Amino acid sequence: MRLEMQKPPPPPPPPPPSHHLEEEEEEEEEEEEEMVAEEEMEMASPEFVSCDGAAAGGGGGGGEQQLFVPPLNFAMVDHGVFRSGFPGVDNFGFLHSLRLRSVLCLCPEPYPEANMEFLRANGIRLFQFGIDGAKEPFVNIPEETIREALKVVLDVRNHPVLIHCKRGKHRTGCVVGCLRKLQRWCLSSIFDEYQRFAAAKARISDQRFMELFDISSLKHLSATFSCSKCP
Repeated sequence: MRLEMQKPPPPPPPPPPSHHLEEEEEEEEEEEEEMVAEEEMEMASPEFVSCDGAAAGGGGGGGEQQLFVPPLNFAMVDHGVFRSGFPGVDNFGFLHSLRLRSVLCLCPEPYPEANMEFLRANGIRLFQFGIDGAKEPFVNIPEETIREALKVVLDVRNHPVLIHCKRGKHRTGCVVGCLRKLQRWCLSSIFDEYQRFAAAKARISDQRFMELFDISSLKHLSATFSCSKCP
């Protein structure tokens, strides 16, 4: 009787190069950050449900309930002032519930047509002050652009207003941080708020910009705005 010898299993494939592992780890970290941000946003924001099913900017169907989804990093800054990342189509119902008068966009790219249609349908004015979303070192924050953006925020005729950039972290954080200086917040509270939204992506250069930002030319405007003080 002849015995057949079994062939040993092939060896496992070699591990991928280390630089590929580093790229995968970076992607996983970014995904985890986005998931954490979304979870925090869900915990901080109440659920908004429309019982009549009316769609933003137009009619709706029957009595179906509609869940209102806030944009990434959405939060209330002060009475009539909100902040977030770039809103998408899924967020239009939620934005409609805010009864916005204006949107302040800090991205330089052309505003998406779907967003423009939503703004037109709801009589919302768009203010766009394009600031490049450069990475560290973020040395090209245009102070005059931030100043002009703050004038829009400080004008209560534009309220309720939504301030947003791409993710609601750096550019939006700088505008809100400079607004807090006008509200006489202490620097430690300004930085704490900035870091709460920027998380692991916080930039020392952004905080340095907020620290050195000159509010003297805007003080006459802040008197008509909120009297919110440093927490």
